Amino acid sequence: MPGTAKEKKEASFFQKPNIDKPGSLRSQLDGRRVFLSVKRAIDFLFSLCVIILVLSWLLPLLAILIKLDSRGPVFFVQRRVGFLGKAFHCIKLRTMIVNAYSDQHQAIPNDPRITGLGKFLRLTSLDELPQFLNVFIGDMSIVGPRPHMNKDNSEFGKIVENYRLRSFLKPGITGMAQVKGYRGPAKDFNSIFHRYQWDAFYVRNADPLLDIKIVRQTTPRRKRTGNISG
Repeated sequence: MPGTAKEKKEASFFQKPNIDKPGSLRSQLDGRRVFLSVKRAIDFLFSLCVIILVLSWLLPLLAILIKLDSRGPVFFVQRRVGFLGKAFHCIKLRTMIVNAYSDQHQAIPNDPRITGLGKFLRLTSLDELPQFLNVFIGDMSIVGPRPHMNKDNSEFGKIVENYRLRSFLKPGITGMAQVKGYRGPAKDFNSIFHRYQWDAFYVRNADPLLDIKIVRQTTPRRKRTGNISG
């Protein structure tokens, strides 16, 4: 997916950081251990509350509806790229018929693979709720760059220099790119690169206040636009 000369020039501003020198990105992360520890504690406590107060009764109800709507498992578990590039199993409610292309092709508008109930789950982002289980066990965070399929992460990394920068923090249920409007399938250089820009900004500038701001902006954006996953 080639980009325009202007877009490629713009991408050059994001140079590959030297993670071995003092003052590098990894050094900055090492210097923010207190923040990362606090972030993990908040993730654990918040996800535990969601699991006890919401998922404990809502997931069984949604599971019954999914089973009645179409054949297949309740959950859709997919390998995604996580912290420092390590793969993990991302959990979602199944919104498509069982098909052989779920790990290769992103969902598109009016995708025929999406079930009737699946459209509702995606519109309301209820399909993302099981990811609080990922947060609870430590694979994800509430706020962070959205996790990609291995295939997409590899392809995007060939287009945008140092795309691995996104993985220097845990992937999130919501993120900076999503509240800025970049969600759903990334189909061209422009959408891939600008999504990366916001993710890179978050990785370099993450702090408790920014996390709070992103969470506050996520709720009204979900109401206006539906599924915010990306």
